[in-house]
Amino acid sequence: MNRNIMDGDAMKSDVIVALDFPDRRSVLDFLNLFDSSDDPELFVKIGMELFYSEGAALVREIATRGHRIFLDLKIHDIPNTARGAMASLSRLPIDMVNVHASGGIDMMKSAREGLTRPDGTCPLLIAVTLLTSINDEKLRDELRIKTDLQSFVLGLASLARQAGMDGVVCSPLESYEIKACSSSHIITVSPGVRFPADATEDQARVVTPERARERLCDFIVVGRPITRAVDPVESLRRFRSAFLKTDQ
Repeated sequence: MNRNIMDGDAMKSDVIVALDFPDRRSVLDFLNLFDSSDDPELFVKIGMELFYSEGAALVREIATRGHRIFLDLKIHDIPNTARGAMASLSRLPIDMVNVHASGGIDMMKSAREGLTRPDGTCPLLIAVTLLTSINDEKLRDELRIKTDLQSFVLGLASLARQAGMDGVVCSPLESYEIKACSSSHIITVSPGVRFPADATEDQARVVTPERARERLCDFIVVGRPITRAVDPVESLRRFRSAFLKTDQ
């Protein structure tokens, strides 16, 4: 792991930039834009598209450039398979990785076991509650889940706490309530954050970065509004300024 983001000042909130690119060259071209910026070290998310295309080699290359990495593969399988998958991922220089909370407590505990290295270190392990592309209607009509969306998310967050997860992936709309229901600190990592002028695309539950801060999100994940911006460096600065309430 590059650095433990639970240590000291490294735990401070930040904007995680989703590297939703198809290949290595596109990623490096994007990261090169930040080399001469005021803050060249980023916290980035590597998702399925990029990892399946380029694999572990690119994860290592990005880590050597000094960037923190959230490996967003959303492991969801039987406990033994989740344990084995995480054991493989534990050998990578990552700072955060995730599973689906809907896999259940045993799966999440097994994932933790696999992710913990022989020396006892472990990247942050967080659990996805409900994708931000799912709204009340889809939850009810497509997934056939009769409880309301917030209750469903809070239930999954409760499972994640019971399983010993470090945090959850959730919409900013649920972050405050998840923290209020927890007796200990739980990290909330939230996608679905846009400025009003940004396209929502496939996100169904969207808030502004200012609202995400008010809802006590620890990290927000932003992709296309930064990666497809005319000036990505300025776009990230704008998101950080609004979310962190700084003048950077």
